[in-house]
Amino acid sequence: MNKRKFWGWGFADQILSKEEEAGVENRIAQNFGLSEIDALPIPIAEEIDLNKPRVQIPDTLKDILSDDHLERLNHAYGKSFPDVARAMLGQFPNPPDLIAFPKNQEDVVNALDWADKNNIAVIPYGGGSSVCGGVETDVDDSYSGVISLDLRNLNQVLEIDKESRAARIQAGIFGPALEEELKKSNLTLRHFPQSFEHSTLGGWIATRSGGHFATLYTHIDDFVESTTMVTPTGVIESRRLPGSGAGPSPDRMVIGSEGILGVITEAWMRLQERPNFRASCPVLFDDYDKALKATRLISQSALFPANCRLLDANEALFNGAGDGSKHLLILSFESADHEMDFWLKRALEIASDVGGEYELPQEQKADAHKSGASGTWRNSFIRAPYYREASVRRGIIQDTFETSITWDKGYDFIETLKEKASKAIKEISGKESTVTCRLTHTYPDGLAPYFSYTAYATPSTMIDVWKEIKLATNEICIQEGGTVTHHHAVGRDHRVKGYDLQRPEGFKDMLVSAKEGVDPRSIMNPGVLIDPKGKKYKHWMED
Repeated sequence: MNKRKFWGWGFADQILSKEEEAGVENRIAQNFGLSEIDALPIPIAEEIDLNKPRVQIPDTLKDILSDDHLERLNHAYGKSFPDVARAMLGQFPNPPDLIAFPKNQEDVVNALDWADKNNIAVIPYGGGSSVCGGVETDVDDSYSGVISLDLRNLNQVLEIDKESRAARIQAGIFGPALEEELKKSNLTLRHFPQSFEHSTLGGWIATRSGGHFATLYTHIDDFVESTTMVTPTGVIESRRLPGSGAGPSPDRMVIGSEGILGVITEAWMRLQERPNFRASCPVLFDDYDKALKATRLISQSALFPANCRLLDANEALFNGAGDGSKHLLILSFESADHEMDFWLKRALEIASDVGGEYELPQEQKADAHKSGASGTWRNSFIRAPYYREASVRRGIIQDTFETSITWDKGYDFIETLKEKASKAIKEISGKESTVTCRLTHTYPDGLAPYFSYTAYATPSTMIDVWKEIKLATNEICIQEGGTVTHHHAVGRDHRVKGYDLQRPEGFKDMLVSAKEGVDPRSIMNPGVLIDPKGKKYKHWMED
């Protein structure tokens, strides 16, 4: 089995070429006026010392618990900037004592029973791709230990109901394996987050994941038909139905719970036929306000493009999809039932009426979305995590923050966030930084801006600099009326000056009571979303 990186994204053999590494250095030197750039070496697992496990593996669980050195490294962090930075620096002060690899739901029940009786914190791991501190195993000293629970062995599509277009699927299955199995029935979940290759169904549900598609069915919420979750006090299984008005939805309580209530073990998921017809075309705009208007009108037209992604001129430039002079709207449509040329034509008419310019391909190919400006951006999007690793090795911060807002505030909101974030980054890092924006998702009533930035630091200062920028952008998003996160979840990183301010106080009390009901000893993912009852969880960002 290909080994995963404990210090970065993906597998150990997924690294940049020497030419790509040189390109990263040249870009850093040009951006920040540097003549020399030092790079950290890639860390070696065997050279990193870890604290000894504080808890012993009981004989009853010896088949599913592990204290393997590499697995403890891999399960200590997710994949946020500080996670990668600390791993690159060899800093692992709070690794999991043990890792649980249950083979079935009964194993999950037994692991939680043991942990609950012994005051051991449990961190559901998913695919470990959290970019917001959601799987970090840093818990306070009130716990006797901490285990990371990995469902990689619960990885099967158990049942397919083709008539209803749904499937019962185990939560530990990764994106590629899931789609490969559904393909045999000409079906697809059609949920493709950027982390698709290295994330799981259970992780998507627990974090309210957002997929790649920009409109209509893109959030994992749209696909969940029913869920099964193991809590410290028992198993909760909802009834499989297409819809119900019977009180608050138990699935809605599970979706987005981020592991604070229990471990999702399986779910019935709504599926779709695999698409056969596609049509796509990029549109260019000189004026960003007009580009936003065109995007809004298309989003409100009920055409529901699969991709309706607006890149500002600098975002297009930095991703090799433009020269920095024009804003780029990427439009694409797909269907399993009918040709999409009319839908694309109508969307282009809307864009053209507002000042958009385009050149319609003479022939639409099945992989048209992978070519031209949209294809260039798509490749850059997929490769982004690997370029970020190269920057981290040199102490340079490449990161993002995302939010959402209603259309009536859209233009001013985006311009204000770019201005305030750029100012904060300069004050914190000491150097200018350009904040770019793309819309990842659009709705009839609003938009989801996703901001990218590069900030100067050094390997010795990058974590502190990142922390101050993160706190600043959290606060800016909330102050301006947006959400602290649109699809990256809350974890621990978005709580401080973010979710804690956004979340209604009465709803916090509801969450605390719900958690106490199923997890009375607060062993499940302490510090995510809320503090355990009677405790104050202090995240390292608050130091």
